[in-house]
Amino acid sequence: MSKKRPQPRRDFRDSAYAALHRKGVVTAVYLVLRVLVILTLISQFLHGNFENVFFCVLSLVLFLMPTILERQLQIDLPNVLEIVILLFIFSAWILGEVQTYYTIIPYWDTMLHTLNGFLCAAIGFSLVDLLNRHERVSLSLSPVYMAIVAFCFSMTVGVLWEFFECAMDQIFMQDMQKDTIVNAISSVMLDPTGSQRAQAIRDITDVIVVTGGGEEISLGLGGYLDIGLLDTMEDLLVNFIGAAVFSFVGYFYVKNRGKGWFARNFIPQVLPDGESDGETDRPEE
Repeated sequence: MSKKRPQPRRDFRDSAYAALHRKGVVTAVYLVLRVLVILTLISQFLHGNFENVFFCVLSLVLFLMPTILERQLQIDLPNVLEIVILLFIFSAWILGEVQTYYTIIPYWDTMLHTLNGFLCAAIGFSLVDLLNRHERVSLSLSPVYMAIVAFCFSMTVGVLWEFFECAMDQIFMQDMQKDTIVNAISSVMLDPTGSQRAQAIRDITDVIVVTGGGEEISLGLGGYLDIGLLDTMEDLLVNFIGAAVFSFVGYFYVKNRGKGWFARNFIPQVLPDGESDGETDRPEE
């Protein structure tokens, strides 16, 4: 006599099949990226690049975050948002750090910071939107305030990330805040009178560094080495642009509920009871 399969296992199987049917494209993207990360991990391990191995492991862990958030918060992430998040993680850690795209491809870092500002604004907007529509939470914000909160949330995340980069640079000498070559500087430190008048030096073509042993080293960079300030300001500027764009789009989405097809692809929806386990398919949009 054959034994019946345990109910929890059957429920899990049905849930997995329903999720695969409902999010086939997301699953395909996830599997492809996961295979690429695993192959990269093996390659980096064989070459002894253990720091890159850590980045690969971190990427695999971060790939699970959308699914964990969906189950824990009982929400449904739009397919477009989930795919963008997966591609962002892959682009930042695997392509950016492991494959050194930050160095070899101009504006790679700028592109990711712009996208980060956009995504963080979407997340901040979603949090407020979900609370606004939650039956158990006494919160009701106008579209204008929701847009402001989303913008501020995104900028706060951007600032905290720059704090993290600065800490890594100062403590572990990582140079996460990439240096910039400039040909002119202006500083009150160069004022011999001490009257805090900025003194400018232009047409800088080289910088000579004197070590503690008296050795003079010509950097040969073609200019002065700015240690991360301009990079930080550029990152915050493009974060500002990304946050402002989504806050603007999100405002009209809330103001005209259900008519914003673009914003709908980036704002999670609250699931009815039981739907989070895959028992009910997402309605077609």
